[in-house]
Amino acid sequence: DGKIYDAYVIYPKNHTSEANFVEYFVYQIMPDILENKCGYTLCIYGRDIYPGEDAASAIETRMQKSRRLMLLLTHQLVNSKEDAYDQHLALYNALIQNDTKVILLEMEKIGTYGKLQESLRFIIKQQGTIKWEEEHTVHPQSPSSKFWKQVRYHMPLTRRTS
Repeated sequence: DGKIYDAYVIYPKNHTSEANFVEYFVYQIMPDILENKCGYTLCIYGRDIYPGEDAASAIETRMQKSRRLMLLLTHQLVNSKEDAYDQHLALYNALIQNDTKVILLEMEKIGTYGKLQESLRFIIKQQGTIKWEEEHTVHPQSPSSKFWKQVRYHMPLTRRTS
């Protein structure tokens, strides 16, 4: 299908104390579970988009080469005044072009979705979110936990050659 990545990961990139866990999750836990243990290929901004690259076109290209868009919902992302370019592009691809599925990971209890942009509320209404809950932090590295099983359900089939 011409795709290189199974999922492009979108997460808040500001440095706050809550972002520390999100960055740990994005750079450590997700690759360990989804890449090392389940055989998926992720595209993560800051790891797979290199300094010196034109960020906007690199994001666009990587999303086009991804089978899924994985969006991490946090208070920081919800309360952000400006939409991150990758988030905006992901929602456009999912809703307007309708060519990429979005997987929503609710990393914190968001509560009411009223503050979210309308396109995001629409996707949540259509398919819901996968909630990261505190008990997952006890064994976050277990691919057989309920959370990771739900994530894998929404991911494309892996093409393992083992």
